[in-house]
Amino acid sequence: MAVDLAQKAQNFTNRGRQALESGKYELAVDMLMEAIKAAPEVLETRKLLRAAQIANFKRNGKTGFGAKLGYMMARSKIAGLIKKGDARAAMAEAEELLKQNPLDADNMEIAVKAAEAAGKADHAAITIEAAYECSNRDPALLERVATYYTMAQRWDKARDAYQKLSEMKPGDQRVMAMLKNAEARATMSSGWEATAGKKGGFQNLIANKEQAKKLDQANKAVITGDDAEALIQEKLQQIAAEPKNMNARRALARLYSQNKRFAEAVQTLEEAIQAAGAMDPELDRMLSQNRVNYYDQQIAALREAGDEEGAVNLEAEKNQFVFDDLAQRVERYPNDLHLRYELGLQYFTYEYYDEALEHLQLAQKSPKDRLWALYYLAMCFLMKGQTDMAVMQLETARDQIPTMDELKKKVVYQLGVCAESAGDLEKAYNYYKEVYSNDVGFADLADRMLAVSQALKARG
Repeated sequence: MAVDLAQKAQNFTNRGRQALESGKYELAVDMLMEAIKAAPEVLETRKLLRAAQIANFKRNGKTGFGAKLGYMMARSKIAGLIKKGDARAAMAEAEELLKQNPLDADNMEIAVKAAEAAGKADHAAITIEAAYECSNRDPALLERVATYYTMAQRWDKARDAYQKLSEMKPGDQRVMAMLKNAEARATMSSGWEATAGKKGGFQNLIANKEQAKKLDQANKAVITGDDAEALIQEKLQQIAAEPKNMNARRALARLYSQNKRFAEAVQTLEEAIQAAGAMDPELDRMLSQNRVNYYDQQIAALREAGDEEGAVNLEAEKNQFVFDDLAQRVERYPNDLHLRYELGLQYFTYEYYDEALEHLQLAQKSPKDRLWALYYLAMCFLMKGQTDMAVMQLETARDQIPTMDELKKKVVYQLGVCAESAGDLEKAYNYYKEVYSNDVGFADLADRMLAVSQALKARG
């Protein structure tokens, strides 16, 4: 019986793969769904199914109110199955839901929960990874990928995911520590595979002092001094042997950057981009950041030497580079919404408000940058004298920020300024009071509250 099911699953998988390659996405989904029903444990089939679901949805998917209502009902059913402990049935229902819309965030989340409940970390990772590949460099989704690979002890995959995440979030020590742990685990895992079955093989591996030293080095979040030099030489040898190994080139650039050898990091990344032979937004971003770091290093050296004029001139050159570089990268990667946000801020800084509006309006589609983009959109409208438009953006941002953090303080404060300018002093005072109750020292708030309070008293 098991053999029959395996053969049935293989037949459906083959037909599904052929349909997917032929662009018959709906048929591919149907065939692969049948394959999953026959053999739900096969990871590769589920990966093919996810690709087919996404391709089919992009071509034929519906996202209207009726569809969303259906998604909600399906998610409720899946949650109920998970609660009852019937995780396998929950996974099956989740596939039916993803067939309708595999890119809906809530749909993906309930599918992941179903896989988690079934103890299928690899299957959960496929759902998250597929969503990530269709998103615009979302670090939160990528971290989920890394987490699930870690849970599944697939250390090489976890290492690659944390490597990408570290490039998105440079300087994040928590991410760096996770990357080093994954690298060390991957090294140990590959070492075990190489020595498996040999007498004393694994013990010899661990006993090897040089290997143990490397593992100790790899677990450090920031590698400096002799440890860094040893790893730099190792990466240089690895690159010489494998010129197309982008992970080694990225790791080398990261080592140079950690040790403030920014000129060498820049050269390494330029060579990596040339070796890649194709556009790579991660390498581009690393290169830009290291060039800025190199500028800052040179500017600090000039000031330390007492050459203030040289420092000012070089700072102006750096600012021009940052602007030009962002504009060029937006042209290369027009769908990168975070780059749009950064370029919008540059235009705002230099008072090109119309140009800033164009990029910030696109950037607000990014979950990561949406709220700050709304704030700067409002500031652009204020600078253009379009107060009503500014208030709309500010109110939208205020309603979406749950706690009185720094951004919400700025938003509510600006709403107060707008109300005060419009002559609505009581409304302005209430806005100011809301911020004041959380931060008495915010901006010129105390002075504004006093002035508004006195003006209200004067009105009687």
